[in-house]
Amino acid sequence: MKLQPREDLALPGRLAESADRVAGVHLSMQGFADWMSERGAAHGFRIERIGFSALRGWHFARDSGNLVHESGRFFSVEGLRWRRPEEGAAVHYQPIINQPEVGVLGILVKQFDGVAHFLMQAKVEPGNPRPLMLSPTVQATRSNYTQVHKGAQVKYLEYFVGPRRGRVVTDVLLSEHGDWFYRKRNRNMIVEVDDPVPLDDDFCWLTLGQINELMAVDNLINMDTRTVLACLPQATPAAAGDGFRRALAASRAPDAGALWTTPQLLSWFTGLRSDCELETGRMPLYDLPGWHRGESEISRVDGRFFRVVAVDVRAEGREVAAWTQPLIEPCGRGLCAFLVREIGGVLHLLVHARAEGGFLDGVELGPTVQCMSRTQIEDEPPLFLDQIPPAGSPRIRYHVVHSEEGGRFLNAECDYLIVEADDRLADPLPPDYTWVTVGQLTELLRHGQYANVQARTLIACLNSIR
Repeated sequence: MKLQPREDLALPGRLAESADRVAGVHLSMQGFADWMSERGAAHGFRIERIGFSALRGWHFARDSGNLVHESGRFFSVEGLRWRRPEEGAAVHYQPIINQPEVGVLGILVKQFDGVAHFLMQAKVEPGNPRPLMLSPTVQATRSNYTQVHKGAQVKYLEYFVGPRRGRVVTDVLLSEHGDWFYRKRNRNMIVEVDDPVPLDDDFCWLTLGQINELMAVDNLINMDTRTVLACLPQATPAAAGDGFRRALAASRAPDAGALWTTPQLLSWFTGLRSDCELETGRMPLYDLPGWHRGESEISRVDGRFFRVVAVDVRAEGREVAAWTQPLIEPCGRGLCAFLVREIGGVLHLLVHARAEGGFLDGVELGPTVQCMSRTQIEDEPPLFLDQIPPAGSPRIRYHVVHSEEGGRFLNAECDYLIVEADDRLADPLPPDYTWVTVGQLTELLRHGQYANVQARTLIACLNSIR
């Protein structure tokens, strides 16, 4: 039996070279803009809000009031009862999406002229503020790729499901939004190939440098792309630029000094997860206290946080060209931010071990500040929100509006920020917060259920800063 190296030691260097290239072999940045405009013109798209009675193939189950699909597949909207682990904490009731099947989010990588390029897709999603966004090569639920909808086959699926056609760079089960999904996970994959790959009209090859440039554009790189890219091995560039960028480069290095060793970090996190007694239980949708079902939305009686609505979609270029479905719509734009600080010349991120009702393991590492709606920011301001300065502050190192998953959420946007902490942030920290390096958090992403989807977006954002 031929033995193989445990790691591709050349991969980080090849990724760093790709990150340094903002002109791809196939497309320049202007060429990408022209291609995206062309694809937008080629895809007719219309979305219309409808009443629940106009949903096709969906109905409210008689015994539970849950909103379900006639096939018994795809997903359902059910009720959830949950209580945070703190003694005496209030019980929360809410609708939640139950989608027990595991989806595939996969990006194909291939070298052109010695530079790694990523196969990206211009994809329409019904809930996106900008309908056409840049998605992974494959973005599909099991119901999609097993063609429950009787639509077209998912392009390039064969590279990610079934016999392998390339080298696996990463393959890990990761959670989705614990606020809105019940124990939902996706298979996040990156596969590298050498053989020729046929290029469909809705797909293009981009370098990592080009994708990083596009990460600075509001609502262009979709959530599924961000979570997959966050799983890439760290491409450590030469330290350059101002003090922040030098500290960031040092933080990516595998041998970087950290405030805590990785075993200490894991012990802290495992202790919090072990002590967590998060109480969760699914319940009939019609039994939810404090929620009202009208003809066109399910919402809290006080109008806070989010609502469940229904839409009719026409989207050319999708596996199915027309359908109806429910979506979750947050009440206003949210905010997710990492506070960062240089410690011993190495940038550290302030992570929060968060309990969310939909998590499989109760607790995952999230951003310092995480609010998924405007009403949550206003009514339940979290710790350290006062550390977020006004727009234009030199302490803000990254600020872009990114949308959440457009296949299940409508107009779900968050301000994603990287903010240098000021002198008011002092030790001791609350017990569920700690400082980690970029490299430490990225290493944990090789294993499932450690970092939530908002933290993964911010890792992708940090990695776009060169």
